[in-house]
Amino acid sequence: MFRWNESTQSTTASPASFKDALCDSERLLKYAAETGVEVDAATRAAVLLARSTPPDNWTEPIIDGLLEALTKLAALLKPVTADSLKAWTQDTGATVRYYLRWAIILACVIVPASIASFTTSALSNSLRTDIASANDLAVKLRAQLGVAPVGTETGGQAGTVAVTLPPGISDSEIISELQDYASTIRLIDARARELNWLVLPRVSPPAQTERSNPSQRAVYELDPRLPNYYVARDTATATYQSVRYFAQSLLNNVSIFYGALNTCILPVLYALLGTCAYLLRNFESQMSNHTFIPSPANSARFLIAAIGGAVVGLFNNFTITPEASVPPLALAFLVGYAVDVFFAFLEGLLKVFSRTEVPPRTPA
Repeated sequence: MFRWNESTQSTTASPASFKDALCDSERLLKYAAETGVEVDAATRAAVLLARSTPPDNWTEPIIDGLLEALTKLAALLKPVTADSLKAWTQDTGATVRYYLRWAIILACVIVPASIASFTTSALSNSLRTDIASANDLAVKLRAQLGVAPVGTETGGQAGTVAVTLPPGISDSEIISELQDYASTIRLIDARARELNWLVLPRVSPPAQTERSNPSQRAVYELDPRLPNYYVARDTATATYQSVRYFAQSLLNNVSIFYGALNTCILPVLYALLGTCAYLLRNFESQMSNHTFIPSPANSARFLIAAIGGAVVGLFNNFTITPEASVPPLALAFLVGYAVDVFFAFLEGLLKVFSRTEVPPRTPA
């Protein structure tokens, strides 16, 4: 146990560390009493003697007994320590605010980015489907009607040019297809304009299809009388070509902008969010067990999680079974939550790849 230096007098004022030892012993002794842990009488007496004696009057036996009592209490109450009991009563507020600040910052970035990514993905998929449908209708109408007869290209008035449908094609069939064609064009334009608000850089809509101008709104609509199917088809196709170029330009920008966001930024943020979840869960568990001690290692864990999230972003879906796979963002969250497991996995892979086969020994 503790031994005085030969040059130290027994009545010398005790160092600050001995005063701290008394405070630590009292915390542990109080915790033992609150939790019903039995402490032997000699240990209790040593702590009480040190408290009842002024520090300037501490002698070697008092300090020796105090340190021995502290050692016994620490071993008896392990993993609870004097530092964790001190942190439990003093440092929890700062820790909670630290985690809360990180969670709010991440939520302010992740939630809008995730909503925008989900919305643009849904709009992009719908646009691709609508463009494919409009392409099919354009091809079908061209195959059914053929080239417009001479005199109908400029939209002659009804009755000035006789328009005869090819054999086997009915009016109701052509009218239905033209209606589907026009409605699909309007739908593509509407969705493209919605998508234009969610992507950078934005694309200018075609001027001839600006809906805010009533005189240009007619390019999206069929003449209710439909006097000439050829003119209606060709007018709709001209509008569709402008709208399709607008939509496809947006789809290209979405692929670049949100591809970079989903590959390089969101995995890192989700990994940091996973680290927040782990630290909060660990904090709650340690607070319940009175074992929480603030550690600067928690800050380093955020940096490690960010590195792990960046690595995960380089991969596509991770296949677990032929029927199930894990999206990169979900895996990034898991990596941040269990960053130790992830790097242990990487170290295991490194050991596998670094193994060298020992060549067989040739007999002498």
